[in-house]
Amino acid sequence: MEEEVFMLHNQTVNKLIDLKLKIMAQILSEPDPTMEELPFEDRLGIMVEKEWENRKNNRIKRLLTQASLSLNACIEDLDYSPERRLDKKAIQKLSSCIFVEHKLNVIVSGKTGTGKSFLICALGNRACRSGYTVKYYRIPELLLEMQVAKSEGRYSKFMNSLQNVKVLILDDIGLKSYTLEESRDIYEIIEGRYNKGSCILSGQMQHEKWFELFPDPTVADAIMDRIEYNSYILKLESKKSMREVTAEKKIKSIENANET
Repeated sequence: MEEEVFMLHNQTVNKLIDLKLKIMAQILSEPDPTMEELPFEDRLGIMVEKEWENRKNNRIKRLLTQASLSLNACIEDLDYSPERRLDKKAIQKLSSCIFVEHKLNVIVSGKTGTGKSFLICALGNRACRSGYTVKYYRIPELLLEMQVAKSEGRYSKFMNSLQNVKVLILDDIGLKSYTLEESRDIYEIIEGRYNKGSCILSGQMQHEKWFELFPDPTVADAIMDRIEYNSYILKLESKKSMREVTAEKKIKSIENANET
């Protein structure tokens, strides 16, 4: 009888593995003595919960890897020092990913060192943790990739990949003025996502001046019309470069560690 029970137990473990329920199989094959006195329903509930948590964590890891965020940034680590004048309520609202649910955009502007990239990557990180697909690009690198895609005959496929993500992050807008071809490529990206997905856009120039980046006023107007009126606007300020602040914290941390 014991042998039959053992064989049935092993068969159940193997079937759980076949069903890709690896955590449940592991718990069943390596039982926790503290769970033995619990009712069957409670033990099953714990197994299911641990399996669900593992799958959720693995999905988040995949989403973060696919997002290719330039910084490992989290909303929880944002610096709300008074001199930065960050709108905490607005950021908390955005961190709920309400803008993703309603297919709206976020525009972040500010001078070098104000923490734009950290903020947009933190929003991207939160979107991944909420289960949304995200992709980060610096605009100069994106435009180069689009040119390569055109030359290799996979432009349509590449554009489809951009449209399929829930949140497309476009960093470093306005480092230079754009050619007519680049302007049209940017328009195609924005048009393809209008009312279908969210963009997070970041640049040093105030977004009111982005119109000047595009040589054709018609294209410029079409791009800005699809961006400006359905976006949350965040303008960052900082008397001190956030890179300098981060470096100082690292140095201080190292010094404190050496003292102990």
